[in-house]
Amino acid sequence: MAILYSLVARGNVILAEFSSTPTNANGIARQILEKIPPNNDTNVSYSQDRYIFHAKKADSLTVLCMAEDNFGRRLPFEFLQDIHQRFVRTYGRGILSAPAYGMNDEFSRVLSQQMEYYSNDPNADRLNRLKGEMGQVRTVMLENINKVLDRGDRLQILVDKTAFMQSNSLRFKSQSRRYKNIIWWRNVKL
Repeated sequence: MAILYSLVARGNVILAEFSSTPTNANGIARQILEKIPPNNDTNVSYSQDRYIFHAKKADSLTVLCMAEDNFGRRLPFEFLQDIHQRFVRTYGRGILSAPAYGMNDEFSRVLSQQMEYYSNDPNADRLNRLKGEMGQVRTVMLENINKVLDRGDRLQILVDKTAFMQSNSLRFKSQSRRYKNIIWWRNVKL
């Protein structure tokens, strides 16, 4: 499961691209760029064989990636959002007048690094990371609840022992009083 190809384009003009494997993704990406409506900001996905092309168009800038079909949709669109933000932050208004492949030398390295990160790093998937953290919190909460219940059981045992000792002390007190009386009467008789 991985992102294999990505590009950043203004309209049909590709500004930067990177491919981690030799494929015909460039040609298919050009066809997809022509299909994307020019005025609307949109997120779309296109299927080609066992690959899915995901595209995000915003601010007259199109970011596209090709991922394996079993990679899902959430992670590629997070990748596209990240690349869009990095590209706009890096080049700003220069995007509007840049020539074809004008940013490819610098930004293809960023595309490569981010493709690697989103393809292989488990921390890239925020939802799964949050689910894992929630699972850990749940485990800790269950452990704490079990400890409280154990303490409650121990407290119940202490309460039972206290009640038993109290009843024994009352019995001991009455027996000791009776014994005292018996001894006193014996002393009186003597």
